[in-house]
Amino acid sequence: MTTPFGRRLALALPFAAPLAAPAIAQPAWPARPIRMYVPWAPGGTTDVQMRALCEAASRRTGQTVVPENKSGAGGILGAQAMLADRPDGYTLGQMPVSVFRTPLMSSRPMFDPVADFNYVVHLTGYLFGVVVRADAPWNSFAEFLDHARKNPGKVNYGTPGVGTSLHITMERIAAERGLDWTHIPFRGVAENMAALLGGQIDATADSSGWSQLVQDGKLKLLVTWGEARAKRFPEVPTLREVGIDIVSASPYGIAGPKGMDAGLVRAIHDGFKAALEDPAHLAVLERFDMPVMYKNTEDYRAFVRQQIEEDRAMIQKLGLKIN
Repeated sequence: MTTPFGRRLALALPFAAPLAAPAIAQPAWPARPIRMYVPWAPGGTTDVQMRALCEAASRRTGQTVVPENKSGAGGILGAQAMLADRPDGYTLGQMPVSVFRTPLMSSRPMFDPVADFNYVVHLTGYLFGVVVRADAPWNSFAEFLDHARKNPGKVNYGTPGVGTSLHITMERIAAERGLDWTHIPFRGVAENMAALLGGQIDATADSSGWSQLVQDGKLKLLVTWGEARAKRFPEVPTLREVGIDIVSASPYGIAGPKGMDAGLVRAIHDGFKAALEDPAHLAVLERFDMPVMYKNTEDYRAFVRQQIEEDRAMIQKLGLKIN
């Protein structure tokens, strides 16, 4: 011991060190089932992907990983639930970028996205796109934008919620093109698709849960938002190809409550990295055109900090507020 206090303590208690209790070894993780919050409705792209990941993680770790859907509020309900959970590695959650953005749009943020969570492993991102009904009069995104420009306030679109990448990107497009359209948030892709097919909304901006309906001829895909055209829809242009310099994939990973032990974080990282690379899980990513976007714990944390600062500037520029 090197501090003056430490030296006084050693002199006062000469036999303290030999009598100190040995450290108690922490039990290996996992020793019991793990709960995984999925903050989206059952049946959507994220739900299907996360269930495949949980199944792969169950095989890899030897303990059941149980998905628990907490849909609504733009994907932040899982993060909110984790605020009250123990940091023992048995409650984790998928962390959409809306977790970073919602506090930035709120005058009364319910959590700090940097300080209140342990970011463990980054996984993947989405294929996003804008779809309309097969009988809609627009056959290109340019035609849809032109219609919105000529009919201010009369065009509406659905997304999975306020503050999602889909909502933010559609508002960026509106700001860039001088459009006035109405955002309609839904709890998940099933509600979103039902409203579109039923004629309650004009278009849907969502992840590739629409893909089968496009392939079945019930919807038209006008544009995708990736770096390059989607493999399954090579005839559909990207936003950049139609003159809008935006790429949006809304990448995400897994986090746990704050206060998790570093060794525990490493064990969780290793277990879910193996699950990410499991062939059955990779097949689901391939089905939804979702790329592997792995980041280790340190890089994921750095990504979160960078993303929050970028989102802060964008939200301020667009003037987005939720209360």
